[in-house]
Amino acid sequence: MKARLTCIASFALALALFVISIRYTVDFWLLAFVNSFQLHIAVLAAVTAFLCLIVLRSRIFILLLVWSLALSGHALYMHREFVTDAIAAPQATPFRLLSFNVLMQNRANAESITDAILASNADAVYVMEAAALTTALPRLQQTYPYWIGCGQGTQSCDLLMMAKRPLEDARIGSLSYVSRDRFAMAAVDVDGVKLTLAAAHLTKPYFDEYHRNELYRIRSALSSVTGSLILGGDFNSASIAPDMRDFLNDTDLKKGPWEPATWPIQAGQFGIAIDHIFARKPATLMALERLPQDLGSNHYGLVADFMIAAP
Repeated sequence: MKARLTCIASFALALALFVISIRYTVDFWLLAFVNSFQLHIAVLAAVTAFLCLIVLRSRIFILLLVWSLALSGHALYMHREFVTDAIAAPQATPFRLLSFNVLMQNRANAESITDAILASNADAVYVMEAAALTTALPRLQQTYPYWIGCGQGTQSCDLLMMAKRPLEDARIGSLSYVSRDRFAMAAVDVDGVKLTLAAAHLTKPYFDEYHRNELYRIRSALSSVTGSLILGGDFNSASIAPDMRDFLNDTDLKKGPWEPATWPIQAGQFGIAIDHIFARKPATLMALERLPQDLGSNHYGLVADFMIAAP
């Protein structure tokens, strides 16, 4: 009986660790979403291997424990990559951004979401699946009179970018036929400094190569941007996924010291961050936190504070 339990437990642990280790040899899109959970899977495997070692006393669990701890350690290292130094230039100007996927079917909470947006005192707001806020748009536009999306530049109402300052050269487009009208860019003047705002809503990472291709298109769009840049939205993937790491490396964007979990909401702090806000200097990301309530969405929203300096 002991030998059988050892065989079953060791096989299950080895299989789980093998799956999240595939990323080190090939970026296989079918496992892209699993890669986002590398830390969770590896820690759970380490705990399980340790318990099995105590109960079953087999040397195989020592190997599995070392393997899982190595994967956990590297996952923590990857979470610390591309982190902002949070050091602002002298005479920089504060700027606040709110980004929230409100869930398209969440119309019943439109007023509560609007209250939260207005209470955030954000200078600019990115809303994904914004059709849920259709009835609240007139109220929002009293505070944010400049916007693109939801009838402004597109007939759809998914991605919505709103700002207190005029949006210059505002445009919205598609990242793929799956993510139509889900990428917007505009520039705002922050005390004489040009700040480029970019918002994105990417497709799920397990739909063939769409996620990586959409990141490539965003990278191409950002390649012409000079000066301060802020990118935010729903990326449907953690920043430790291979294509996300490649994207951050190529764009020189920085993330918060520790990104708060935004999905699934049932997991609370133990979920993963698939919603992100990044910045490129001379826009410096100083602080990032999530909204305290999900407000009926299946994501938590994010609020980020920046300091915007001249080039």
